[in-house]
Amino acid sequence: MYWKWGFRLLIVFLGLWLLLDLGSRVGAEIFWFQEVGYLQVFLLRVVTRGVLWVVVAGITASYLLLNLALAQRLKYPPLKIEEVRREEAQLSSELKNFLSPHYPRGNETPTLTPQTFKPFRLRWLLPLALVLSLLIGLMLAHYGQIAVSYWHSPVNKASQPILALFRLETIWHLLRQIFSQVSYLGLIGGVAIAILIYPQFLLTAIAVFFSPIFAFIIFQHWPKVLQYFHPTLFNSTEPLFGRDISFYVFSLPVWELLELWLMGLCLYGFVAVTLTYLLSADSLSQGIFPGFSPQQQRHLFGMGGLLMLVVALSYWQSRYELVYSTRGVSYGASYTDVTAQLPAYTVLCILAVAIAFYLLWRTFFWKPKSQYRPLVFYGLGLYLVLVVAVDIVLPGVVQYLIVQPNELQREQPYIQRTIALTRQAFDLQAIDSRTFNPQGTLTQADIQKNDLTIRNIRLWDERPLLETNRQLQQIRPYYRFPDADIDRYTLKTDVTSRQPSAPQKPPEPKQEPTESAERRQVLIAARELDYNAVPQEAQTWVNRHLIYTHGFGFTVSPVNTVGPGGLPEYFVKDISGNSSALTTSNAAIRDSIPIGQPRIYYGEITNTYVMTGTRVRELDYPSGSDNVYNSYDGLGGVEIASAWRRWLFAMYLKDWQMLLTRDFLPETKVLLRRNVRQRIQAIAPFLKFDSDPYLVAAAANQDFPSNPSYLYWIVDAYTTSDRYPYSDTGSDGINYIRNSIKVVIDAYHGTVNFYIADPSDPIIATWSAIFPNMFKPLSTMPVNLRSHTRYPVDFFKIQSERLMTYHMTDPQVFYNREDQWQIPNEIYGSEPRPVEPYYLITSLPTVPFVGKASRREEFILFLLYTPKQRTNLIAWLAARSDGENYGKLLLYTFPKERLIYGTEQIEARINQDPVISQQISLWNRQGSRAIQGNLLVIPIEQSLLYVEPIYLEATQNSLPTLVRVVVAYENRIVMAQTLEQALQGIFKPEVTPAPAIIRPFEEAVPPG
Repeated sequence: MYWKWGFRLLIVFLGLWLLLDLGSRVGAEIFWFQEVGYLQVFLLRVVTRGVLWVVVAGITASYLLLNLALAQRLKYPPLKIEEVRREEAQLSSELKNFLSPHYPRGNETPTLTPQTFKPFRLRWLLPLALVLSLLIGLMLAHYGQIAVSYWHSPVNKASQPILALFRLETIWHLLRQIFSQVSYLGLIGGVAIAILIYPQFLLTAIAVFFSPIFAFIIFQHWPKVLQYFHPTLFNSTEPLFGRDISFYVFSLPVWELLELWLMGLCLYGFVAVTLTYLLSADSLSQGIFPGFSPQQQRHLFGMGGLLMLVVALSYWQSRYELVYSTRGVSYGASYTDVTAQLPAYTVLCILAVAIAFYLLWRTFFWKPKSQYRPLVFYGLGLYLVLVVAVDIVLPGVVQYLIVQPNELQREQPYIQRTIALTRQAFDLQAIDSRTFNPQGTLTQADIQKNDLTIRNIRLWDERPLLETNRQLQQIRPYYRFPDADIDRYTLKTDVTSRQPSAPQKPPEPKQEPTESAERRQVLIAARELDYNAVPQEAQTWVNRHLIYTHGFGFTVSPVNTVGPGGLPEYFVKDISGNSSALTTSNAAIRDSIPIGQPRIYYGEITNTYVMTGTRVRELDYPSGSDNVYNSYDGLGGVEIASAWRRWLFAMYLKDWQMLLTRDFLPETKVLLRRNVRQRIQAIAPFLKFDSDPYLVAAAANQDFPSNPSYLYWIVDAYTTSDRYPYSDTGSDGINYIRNSIKVVIDAYHGTVNFYIADPSDPIIATWSAIFPNMFKPLSTMPVNLRSHTRYPVDFFKIQSERLMTYHMTDPQVFYNREDQWQIPNEIYGSEPRPVEPYYLITSLPTVPFVGKASRREEFILFLLYTPKQRTNLIAWLAARSDGENYGKLLLYTFPKERLIYGTEQIEARINQDPVISQQISLWNRQGSRAIQGNLLVIPIEQSLLYVEPIYLEATQNSLPTLVRVVVAYENRIVMAQTLEQALQGIFKPEVTPAPAIIRPFEEAVPPG
């Protein structure tokens, strides 16, 4: 008695706890989204997911449980063996009477009563029941795997693929997986046997289990459902069916989701009801099943009709999914798919509809003694034979006998489709292709003419700079530089005081100093707070959430200059300990790079939530032996002054010390999701975000003029799809991408703004229609921030990877793969690795410039190509980032009849040089090692200049220093202490300083 009351109280307590937990989550999320200004986004998302959950779970539970309840009413009661034998004897007797000459014929009416279906003996009953039970086990495994994969998937669900639909090929794959894993086989077999032993309980339990599983799978795809109701035309059609591409991107995924759900629903319902009937009357223990009664047959006919409708839907959708086929030599529908598979799917779909309507007609107009009843089973058997013959055998025969002997001729038009639509999906058709023929005529005058390019050649790579920053600029152990980012700033400078970076003429004796501005490529790194580096003894609740709340400041280093001892120079560095906060190299830099509010409350590694405006002062920055403290006055955070809000957030964060502390004040706020990636993913999980947020210092704060902050994070966001027809998915699982959004996050206030960078993208147009107040035009971004937008590396990598194959637009060349490209390798440190895209400030050859001559250089993203299995250069790709030219791609191809040295060939020359290799070997001894940095290829005029920095670092307490610069041009190679000396060694060898090393190398013979 008491345990029953205790169990009921436990259930009530758990229910209340779950209700409070859900309420706290929803309440806290509402307050947080209200803080960032995107409450509408959250509410629409919650309502959509809630409706999907209720509808799918409700329909699933109702359909399965009602049919199982009906089956329980219609099934046979337990029978004794004598009754079964008596019924079998009666059937046998009636069969003998039918064969007797005295059996009534013609118009005579027999005296038989309506009988059940033919009985099943044990030799047929047991295998049939076992196969159906195993099928349920396979369904549990399949849908369970999908649910688990979604549960462990990342936050971004925009490109979440719809996993394998439950079709014949899926069942075959699952069977192969089962037989390859003994434990998996044991689990599925155990489930099947348990169903045979306890059918009523387990079939009902599995039905209850499937309801939330189906609901969970469907509601994970809420972005696809919203897109389905707000489609935007692509104004481009695919060639097989002539439908607008929007059908494949916005509509087809929802129909696939519907099939995934309905196939599981109808198939499990049919199998579960069939098993309920087969296992009734103690059939397994009695060794015989009496046969399906007319009522049972009618029930199964109705459920079978619904199942065949879903099968018809599956084959109808399979027709459209042929545009994603991988059967042929190119992605998308091939000759076999179009001529054999497409008609097969159409025929199977029409036959499935015919069978479904016949079964449903028989259900509504039931005749127990219909003479056409055997035709149903003959028809189903014939349909299964057709599925195997038409869907599997016929395409294989066509592929082997017709396509393979004449593959190029048969597949040529389909290859052309793949090339065209892949280039369209990755925006490769917009690439401006040109010829670049290096002349080898670069002179000292050209170097002087391209002085800005020379002054921005990157000698400091991100890794050695970060290592040096961590030694010189972290100030305290709890500060960390997680990343360093390339950017360009327009800096005020005194042109007569600049350190020359290239051979120049002596200045005029009476030249007056004039102030001007120039663009400089820099590395900027944020000094963030890493709470994990706080000493273990000091990691208390107060320190974690009230004192260690923010990072402080940043460093800015020019990429091309070296300070004393080979260390990097800094435009911005240190923590000055006065009102200026950070130290700048001169007044011009302070005027060019705004410092303002240098506190970083939102960053890349700020993974803790903090409370500000408390009685405890926040650590601001160290100053000598003391610390300076501060109180946050930004606009970020949610107020938790009232007691009920404290309870709400304590429940949400599972932090009960929030209820016990006495340090909170009426103005206390909690700052959540301070990691910029987590922050923007929580707001827009339907977008794919770049892996590298970068810091920008700009006077662009229009939201808070009274409390300006000049530090921002900019993150590129992409719209992606895996449903673009004929477009090759490659290794990353997507076949459409656009860099549609620029996200700006205030590092102090935490405000988030989404700007549309590509309004021509139909997917972002759809999201703008769904969330009309979420996205802003790029023109509304402050000008000072817009000048720092750059072509993103992740997007560039995806495009450049596709371009290695899809620059070939001729179908025969594509089929032969005779012009396949690859990314070349370089030596970094002492290990080879693929060349990464890198930013340059240079003038693009053959590109006319409109404007002042001093501004013809622009900020570009650059990558090289070599032919497959060759090391000479074949092309280079540039992405432009400035002004009206933003987003334009230019491809420069080298002439194939002459050798253009590749990075691996130059690296080989550097390491084969006896003097250079000897010097590197000497550095690699006695506790130090030499690091060969990125080998940069710089296009200047109609020539290529190769530059590689060499760093020296200790094996312990690494502090990399730049010790040498290697420059190669044509048949000359120089290693010197500075870039200026190396350039003099190349272009003015008669004045080469002593430390420089000149090594001409022999002309290589072009391959082939």
